[in-house]
Amino acid sequence: MSAHRCRRILVIAAAAALATTVASGPASAATPTPKSPVAVGFGGAVASIDADATAIGTQVLRDGGNAVDAAVAVAAALGVTDPFSAGIGGGGFFVYYDAKTHRVHTLDGRETAPKTADENLFVEDGKPLPFADAVTSGLSVGVPGTPATWAEALRKWGTRSLAKSLRPAENLARTGFVVDQTFQTQIANNAARFAAFPSTRSLYLPGGAPPAPGTVFRNPDLAATYAQLERNGVDALYRGPIGADIAKTVQQPPVDPASTLNVRPGKLTAADIAAYRAIERDPTHARYEGLDVYGMPAPSSGGLTVGEALNILENFDLKHASKADYLQYFLESTRFAFADRNRWIGDPAFVDVPARELLAQRFADTRACLISKDKAATSPVAPADPRHPAPCAAGATAAPTPYEGENTTHLTVADKWGNVVAYTLTIEQEGGSGIVVPGRGFLLNNELTDFSFTPVTPGVPDPNLPGPGKRPRSSMAPTIVLDHGRPFFATGSPGGASIITTVLQVILGRLDRGLSLENAIAAPRASQRNAAAAQVEQAFLDQPETADLKARGQGFSTAPAEIGAATGVERLRDGRWLAAAEPVRRGTGAAQVVWPANW
Repeated sequence: MSAHRCRRILVIAAAAALATTVASGPASAATPTPKSPVAVGFGGAVASIDADATAIGTQVLRDGGNAVDAAVAVAAALGVTDPFSAGIGGGGFFVYYDAKTHRVHTLDGRETAPKTADENLFVEDGKPLPFADAVTSGLSVGVPGTPATWAEALRKWGTRSLAKSLRPAENLARTGFVVDQTFQTQIANNAARFAAFPSTRSLYLPGGAPPAPGTVFRNPDLAATYAQLERNGVDALYRGPIGADIAKTVQQPPVDPASTLNVRPGKLTAADIAAYRAIERDPTHARYEGLDVYGMPAPSSGGLTVGEALNILENFDLKHASKADYLQYFLESTRFAFADRNRWIGDPAFVDVPARELLAQRFADTRACLISKDKAATSPVAPADPRHPAPCAAGATAAPTPYEGENTTHLTVADKWGNVVAYTLTIEQEGGSGIVVPGRGFLLNNELTDFSFTPVTPGVPDPNLPGPGKRPRSSMAPTIVLDHGRPFFATGSPGGASIITTVLQVILGRLDRGLSLENAIAAPRASQRNAAAAQVEQAFLDQPETADLKARGQGFSTAPAEIGAATGVERLRDGRWLAAAEPVRRGTGAAQVVWPANW
């Protein structure tokens, strides 16, 4: 036997052993599943924030499942191990490249407001509610879209049943996984409000404190919920007992009588839940440097805003620009694109979103001519009218960017046939509404706080006010880049409104700045969202170019810790897949391929 063949068999055996361990749950608290942020090989690739979830997805591919099957399995596992960012109580956006047809498809799994919602959903006594009060309430909870997204994706493009796709996550929830520092910290960050709900407290604050790193965390209620979905399909939620429990929890939040929190009830009903549908929509499409960039359309602003920024940047030579000039153009492109986003993008069932015009190169050129290499614009800059583009017209009324929750998760998957999935899902804030559905083991989202509480700009129509059955605007931006109809790379990130700037920065790093995908993901991040100061990581401030940018009028504010936790996959020229995740952020991400072959 050749040395090459021997090494290959050893790697395959090791990978299979790891997958077996994950399927049955970690053996002990001392042996967490290892993480690697980069992997290269054949047979398909998976990248997520969590090692157990990534290993589950890799095993699905190894067993013959396709990228959609694996993506659903990974997402379900993240509902176990990353429950403060995602889960069946939330929603998301699913982008899929079909290798047979060379077409990109999308599914809108965004949450919806109840039929009783109006533009005063978060107004009390004539004033908008404090944001924190709105978050931890029944008012903030939209109809979950994640289970419908899984079922619809599998029905349209998968090869496995929902039951088979959920079973590894069910096993993981029942047998447990090893708590890491991030998991403990996320609970500690929310301990005060988690403690207000006995159902949340008993799950995440056993004995009154978060579980310690190195211990095994189990969620038997979530395992039982997954098992019910396996037996009865998503009807168990949308037209069955799980949905009834969600509606009851929203209408009568299970608050400890001793709590001092004023937890307002919501009006979400079983009928609202039964009316939910995941919607297939045409993807956004932008051309950049001869490549096709596909993303998520409204009600997400991700694909439209990334696409507009790319079109703006077509006016500048980023490949040969100095690093300071490149960063100047990058920051200014999103400053103007966010102004247009805020004015024009909302749920297309309720507002007329000028999507085609926002992605027109002609419109982008009128915005690019407002950008100076030497001087930053003063924010908030005003939006322009994409239907009537006028060269260098600055607009009249400024459009600041409202806050958007930052705790989301993104996974990227490719299979041996060349199918690719980029999937971003969320429950909004870290810990969502803070409310675990009693007996069900999952947190409810606070997604409706993504609506504008009141018009962002007085006197100017706001496309993102609440409405009956309306989907709030999102910034999620799962993205797939094609080269002559074939996958080049796919990426996405969590981070609220900073998702857009993170995805754009990864794309530019990979295409214009000579970075590998893993290094484009690792690069220090900045997020200019039409504000006086761009939100930046400390590593960005530490760059020598920062002083130059400040001299041009760029303002910076330090992010609380980090911006986003991106993942991606890339098809290499020799046919191998590269999977990439964060090397540091969120305690590092986890990348795997089916058959490692990087020797």
